[in-house]
Amino acid sequence: MLTDNFLRGRRRQELSDIERRTLEDVMSAPVTLPRRQTVTHRGDVVTKSTFLVSGFMCRYMDGANGLRQLVSVQTPGDFVDLHGYPLQRLDHDIATLGECTVAYAPHDKLTELMERFPHLGRVLWFSTLLDAAMHREWIFRLGRLDANGRVAHMLCETYARLDAVGLVTDGSFAWPLTQQDLAEACGLTAVHVNRTLRVLREAGMVEVSDRVVNMLDWNRLATTAEFQADYLYFDDHVRTP
Repeated sequence: MLTDNFLRGRRRQELSDIERRTLEDVMSAPVTLPRRQTVTHRGDVVTKSTFLVSGFMCRYMDGANGLRQLVSVQTPGDFVDLHGYPLQRLDHDIATLGECTVAYAPHDKLTELMERFPHLGRVLWFSTLLDAAMHREWIFRLGRLDANGRVAHMLCETYARLDAVGLVTDGSFAWPLTQQDLAEACGLTAVHVNRTLRVLREAGMVEVSDRVVNMLDWNRLATTAEFQADYLYFDDHVRTP
């Protein structure tokens, strides 16, 4: 099913079989989006929400000086713009980072779904609250951590999110972000990110190469990141390393 990874590891078991089928039924057929493409622009009126089946996408904002700030990175199983359903337009841009597969949930069908299944509506609301929790953590990361901590935190968060949906193998996961992307997520320059990744690698914590992240020492990396996974609201059985 397209939505198998929706809230996987996060209260998915609370959905009944009919709720799962109903959510699946409102989805369009999957489509492939090319890498590095802006798919929604700030101010656009949105009439459907995007579910990320595979790949990585991001939300970003551009400063007057032309510099981009990533304000979130979306991973498989996420609704990329479910908040656009009540807001009706977006205050940021959305883009693919690598090639992605997505499916769309038209807002009129979401309205019917939530009227018929109020509990499923609350679960969808919960998924937007997860976004808010991650935004708060990103604010903390940018405001209180040094460069090593910011980059380490980003890598720990991504590892935890992908591990919850079965996309980590032997401590490694696919990573389509460039050093420039990582810089734009962490409020750094690409040169600073390059230097920071080298420090973390030489310290034996993590290695990022060839679009793959290899965790070498989770405990030390998480300590450097001041990372605690509680804000991701995983089920009790989901454990970080």
